[in-house]
Amino acid sequence: MFFRNLTLFRYPTSINDSFENLEEALAPHVLKPVGSLELSSRGFVSPFGRGDTVLSHRIGDAVLLTLGGEDKLLPGSVVNDALSAKLDHIRETEGRNPGGRERKRIKDEVLTDLLPRAFARSSRCSAYLDLQLGWAIVDSSSRKNAENFVSAVREALGSFPAVPVNAESSPRALMTAWIAGEPLPDGFVLGDECELRDPVDSGAIVKCRRQELEADEVREHLKCGKQAFQLALIFEERLSFVLGEDLVIRKLKFLETVTESLEQGERDSQRDEVDAVFVLMSGELRILLKRLEEIFSFSRAEA
Repeated sequence: MFFRNLTLFRYPTSINDSFENLEEALAPHVLKPVGSLELSSRGFVSPFGRGDTVLSHRIGDAVLLTLGGEDKLLPGSVVNDALSAKLDHIRETEGRNPGGRERKRIKDEVLTDLLPRAFARSSRCSAYLDLQLGWAIVDSSSRKNAENFVSAVREALGSFPAVPVNAESSPRALMTAWIAGEPLPDGFVLGDECELRDPVDSGAIVKCRRQELEADEVREHLKCGKQAFQLALIFEERLSFVLGEDLVIRKLKFLETVTESLEQGERDSQRDEVDAVFVLMSGELRILLKRLEEIFSFSRAEA
């Protein structure tokens, strides 16, 4: 259950009272099976998996939520083949070439015919709310998926003024400076991955992996004007991750110094296992995000 990617939102903690009846608010918005003529369906599911009806789980000042989805698998090539067959039939039998408006109508008919027979793929996207610090943290590197999650919470609550996190200090400038040799903030060291880009449109891109980032060959790229758009960092020998200039945290890993505590003690159920991981993860990320907020001067949501 450890999150692997983090897209960050801020919300004003003054609205925390609205989460008191969260379970009731989510109930009308549970995931429903995708309809025969629908392409997709979204709704909340239990963080504990299939067979459990609980839609939210709170431990201390952290609330865990999961948005489920079902999407019809209907490849464009299948649609295009069926559409071409219908158009060819019209040309052969009626001796004419359908125009744009008729093509669109025929394509809609093809979709209506194919959708009931398409397979549905299920998906899950989890997030948690840090009620103490006003964070909504979505386990996704896709801005679209994260926005969809926030929109689903907003629809369920009627209002949820969460906004993507912004920084007053330029992440790109700071990350570039760290690779160039400036001291990193206390507790952080460079990892072995970065993405350097020429900031001009369509400029050169250099991706380094399993690379010593303090090497001369990397810094030569900086001398040529490239800047760091992504940078791997290690925090307190507890967490490793790749930070993007968009403030999305990718490839998050909880290192052995953190996870070894989970090996101690026995847990009798899946809920106990989820609880243990959630408590550990939310606690570690609260410390990390506080430090990143100090370094980059993150924005705060206004009430």
